[in-house]
Amino acid sequence: MRAERLLDMIILLQNRGRMTTKELADELHVSQRTILRDMDSLSLAGIPIYSKRGKYGGWEILNDYKLNLMNVKEEDLYSLIASPSEKVLNDLGVSSKKTIEVREKILSSLPTHTSDKTKFIWERIYMDTEGWRESKESLTYLGLVQTAVFESKQLRIIYKGYSGEEKEVFIMPLGLVIQNHNWYLVAKRGEEFRNYRISRILSATVLDIVFERPPHFQLKAYWEASKKRFIESLPQFPVEVEVNESILSRLTYTSKFVQLINKEQQPGGVVKAQLVFNDKQEALEYILGFGHQLKIISPTYLIEELIISAEQLLLQYK
Repeated sequence: MRAERLLDMIILLQNRGRMTTKELADELHVSQRTILRDMDSLSLAGIPIYSKRGKYGGWEILNDYKLNLMNVKEEDLYSLIASPSEKVLNDLGVSSKKTIEVREKILSSLPTHTSDKTKFIWERIYMDTEGWRESKESLTYLGLVQTAVFESKQLRIIYKGYSGEEKEVFIMPLGLVIQNHNWYLVAKRGEEFRNYRISRILSATVLDIVFERPPHFQLKAYWEASKKRFIESLPQFPVEVEVNESILSRLTYTSKFVQLINKEQQPGGVVKAQLVFNDKQEALEYILGFGHQLKIISPTYLIEELIISAEQLLLQYK
């Protein structure tokens, strides 16, 4: 176990460059004291690793040092088949044919028994990450934004916010994220980090101004924290309901952001639960769609509004 951790530590430093003791401890799920002991062991083993002090200090490994890992574990083979969908690659201007060529090169470099096992898995698992419907997102400026991200150049964009207001902003593009088939640009504006939906960019110009990327910025860590803050900031409208057990699995199978919590089994194939919506109107429309299979318990005023909506629906068809 410790040997694997030491190897992982070397790989992390080779791939990411300088990392602090805390960053390594968080990544490897151990204490900072363990990391310090491991560093002593690596130094004694002759690995060219050293520390740099100061505000932006951390551990580094010499640039020309390469670790040759010929022993690929069986569980590592699954990572060879986990490539992005063709649509994602096409959005980024990368030919899906190129990824197949890369796979072939990796296979040719593996020992025979490992290569055979990888082919066995490859021929039996196919990952399709696209939805059933084609995305209608406008990606006119994705290529240009991608160039600015890779070249660390400032961007001038005209952006249409959720309210419909259009603004001119100057930003430092740090990375691209695709989430639910929608592309987002993570950028720094002034002293704040912001997320911009690519489809809402009405115009974009790459400026001839190179900026310095913020030290220790990690796109994945930032995005996960940003996503968590967004979910926590969403308005919540809880509704207590009784649900026919047969439709339980369908309750969150929707494009709407609906949470199902506090489930409690009742006699007669009924489940008592709490559904959390963004607002009252969304709750009314959603519950009405399930008809007699879903019954409101509270809030009671919502029952009255649901009855009015149902009566209006009946009148429309009479």
